[in-house]
Parts: sequence; C-alpha cells; structure tokens
Amino acid sequence: MEFFIMILTVFVLAIFVGFEVITKVPPILHTPLMSGSNAISGITIIGAILSAGTKHTTLTAVLGVAAVAFATINVVGGFLVTDRMLKMFKKKD
Repeated sequence: MEFFIMILTVFVLAIFVGFEVITKVPPILHTPLMSGSNAISGITIIGAILSAGTKHTTLTAVLGVAAVAFATINVVGGFLVTDRMLKMFKKKD
C-alpha cells in the first residue's frame, strides 16, 4: 500500500509539473518542447518493449504492449503536429 501511495504521489506531482511547464512556456517554444517530448516518448517505447519482452508475468507483458501502443500514438501525433506547426513558419510563395 505504501508503494502505491508513493507511485500515486509521483504521478500527481508529474501532472502538476507538466501543467505548470506547459502553461508557462510561450507559444513560440511549443514546437521545440513537443520535439523534446517526442524524444522522451521514444525512450518510453524502448522501456516498454523491454518490459513486454521480459515476460515476468502476463500483466507486465500486457502493460508493456499497451505502453508501446500509447507511446507510439504519442510520437506519431507529436511529429504530425510538429510538422504542421513548422509549415506555418515557412514563407509563402
């Protein structure tokens, strides 16, 4: 139970820090921030693949596969949004 409370505390603090960082960053820096977020999601994918591949229990395998799927969605969506935002900065002919 103590471990769950510790993990829940870290999760709530991560939500608070993420919200504060996103609201304090000016809009012009959202693209580099999103690119950094995509890189972090790449690390998440590697960790999730390792977790799913170890097959300690069925639960770890299922959670690893779910983490790979969600991180992949995050990376692909982030790159699509970043590409769209970068097109907004190109000069029009």
